[in-house]
Amino acid sequence: MSKKEDVDAAKIHYSERYSDEEYEYRHVILPRPLFKMIPKQFFNPDNTGTLRLLTEREWRGIGITQSLGWEHYEVHAPEPHVLLFRRPKNFDEQIMRQQAEMQQLAAGKVGRKK
Repeated sequence: MSKKEDVDAAKIHYSERYSDEEYEYRHVILPRPLFKMIPKQFFNPDNTGTLRLLTEREWRGIGITQSLGWEHYEVHAPEPHVLLFRRPKNFDEQIMRQQAEMQQLAAGKVGRKK
């Protein structure tokens, strides 16, 4: 990433998280100069100027940084520089529980019969 892109990435705005019963959400607002630098293949082919849904690798590649589990699930057509993300509610707790289980397995504590 060039210095110009670093400066633009630093200006990315991340909303507070909000949630419903199933997901937590946040929106990310890209600065317009950064939005204009996004590769054309990331946009919908219908010439509306809106992004298609991006993979994690793609959105991280344009400078968006978030913890694990977020998916780009929707675009806001009136404001194409606003990306909407979601992940399962309590995702962090699920990951910590999985890591603890894996550590126990590695230590031979799970599944051992007495």
